[in-house]
Amino acid sequence: MNRKFLKSAALLMAMVICAAVFTSCKNGETYAKMKERERNAIEGFISWNHFTGRINVITEDTFNAQGQTTNTDKNEFVRFEKDGIYMQIVRKGVGYTMYELSAPDAQYNPDSTTTQTICCRFLEYDIENADTTCTNMYQTQNAYVDKMQCTYTRLGKSYTAWFTAGKMKEYHSSSSVVPSGWLKPLDYIRLAKSEGSGEVAKVRLIVPHSSGTANAGVYVLPFYYEITYQLGK
Repeated sequence: MNRKFLKSAALLMAMVICAAVFTSCKNGETYAKMKERERNAIEGFISWNHFTGRINVITEDTFNAQGQTTNTDKNEFVRFEKDGIYMQIVRKGVGYTMYELSAPDAQYNPDSTTTQTICCRFLEYDIENADTTCTNMYQTQNAYVDKMQCTYTRLGKSYTAWFTAGKMKEYHSSSSVVPSGWLKPLDYIRLAKSEGSGEVAKVRLIVPHSSGTANAGVYVLPFYYEITYQLGK
C-alpha cells in the first residue's frame, strides 16, 4: 500500500509542478520569477515578522552540535539545505519517536514500520500575502483537532501520511496528502499519548512551496506554520 501511496504522491507533485508552470506562463510570469518572489518573501519574513520577530538562522551543523535543538530565547530556526525548510523546536515533547514506535522490541529490523494517528493543532500563515489562511490553534475542544494517519518505514526513514479529519482536510479538499513540511519535525520530536501525558511537542516552520500543500505548489507560495503534535487513538 505504501508503494501505491508514494506513486500517487509523486504523481500529485508532478501535477503541481506542471500546474505552477502553466499558471506562471498564463499570468506572464515565469516559474523562475515566481521562485525568486518566494525567496524574497521568505527573506523578508526572516528579517522580521509579527509572530516571532527577527529570526536567527542556524546551520544543520550547529543544530546537530546543540543536540538537535534550537534556542527559542535567541529565536533560532535551523535551515535544512536539502529542502529549504526552516524549523524551530519550541517544545521537543515527551513520549516516543516514530523510530521507537516502529520497533517496540529490541531486535533491529530495517523493514519495520508503524502507522500512527497523530493529532495536531496548527496555524497556517501565507507569508507572501500576509494572511492567516487556516487554523485550529485557538479551539479548545478535541473535536476541532486535525488528525493524520502517518506511516513511518525504517528503511529509508520515509514517511507517508494523509489527513483524515480537521481543518486542513476541509480547506485543502483537493488533496488529503500531508505536505512533507509537516512531516519534517517527526525526526526530531517525541509524541505523547495525550496532553495529560506530559509536554506536547510544538514546532514553528517556514515551508517553501516545494514542501507545502498542493495550493502552495500551484501558486509558488511559502507558508509559516505553528504546529503541535501528539499521538491520537
